[in-house]
Amino acid sequence: MTTAAPHNDPETLFVSTQWLADHLHAPDVIVFDASWHMPAAGRDAHAEYIDGHVPGAVFFDIDAVADHATDLPHMLPDPVAFSSAARRLGLGDGMRAVVYDSVGLFSAPRLWWTLRVFGVTEVSILDGGLPAWKAEGRPLEQGETLRAARHFTARMNHALVADAADVARALADGSAQVVDMRSAERFAGAVPEPRPGLRSGHMPGALNLPFGNLVADGRMKAPEALQQAFATARLDPERPVIASCGSGLTASILSLALAATGRRPATVYDGSWSEWGARNDLPAISDS
Repeated sequence: MTTAAPHNDPETLFVSTQWLADHLHAPDVIVFDASWHMPAAGRDAHAEYIDGHVPGAVFFDIDAVADHATDLPHMLPDPVAFSSAARRLGLGDGMRAVVYDSVGLFSAPRLWWTLRVFGVTEVSILDGGLPAWKAEGRPLEQGETLRAARHFTARMNHALVADAADVARALADGSAQVVDMRSAERFAGAVPEPRPGLRSGHMPGALNLPFGNLVADGRMKAPEALQQAFATARLDPERPVIASCGSGLTASILSLALAATGRRPATVYDGSWSEWGARNDLPAISDS
């Protein structure tokens, strides 16, 4: 069976449920369930995966495959640790990855971005995610899927990752646009942060583009609507972008949206507000 489909250009950034159904058993394709929920949602992503997932899909736990030397949530691990985790999960060099989540389009972009960071060039999002798969009455599999270990060597793309110093520099010299994907209320400091101990407000000079403005019905909005969302946020998609959010998860949706319109994916500030809002040495302002 040929698998000559997804390359990371706007035309094949997403794969359909039919494409995935046709390629589920291809030896060079691996499917990841990248579901994750905010703690306040009261949902257990792994338990839901056990109850039913796309046949053959492997659960990717973004909290487990992370840097555990920091208190910040699901920070990227180092390349050696990621390579080890990828091998155990069955991801090998040269394989194609298809990623989905149980909401439609929420946490899957974080894994899409993570795989791109560590050198996986063939990675796509399942259009509509698990909800679309279920809505079409396609089969589900219960239990844990385990794949044979494969050899994987991470090749880290540092251009896709920003730290606090990079963000501070961009805010100071304008070398990149810093875009905060949190809600308008959180950006303005009108509501407290859901994580304890964090200041309210935003980085001086940051733009605000709530991630929900890029998504509709569990799918990425059409390119024309994305362009309008960029314009409303005063974001120039032709210039470099650093995306931030609460914990580095929904920031990845902007990276994906830029790729979907043919632009360079946004660099993601991995620490995001979980780091910035906790550090009193970094400036924060509130509109309220």
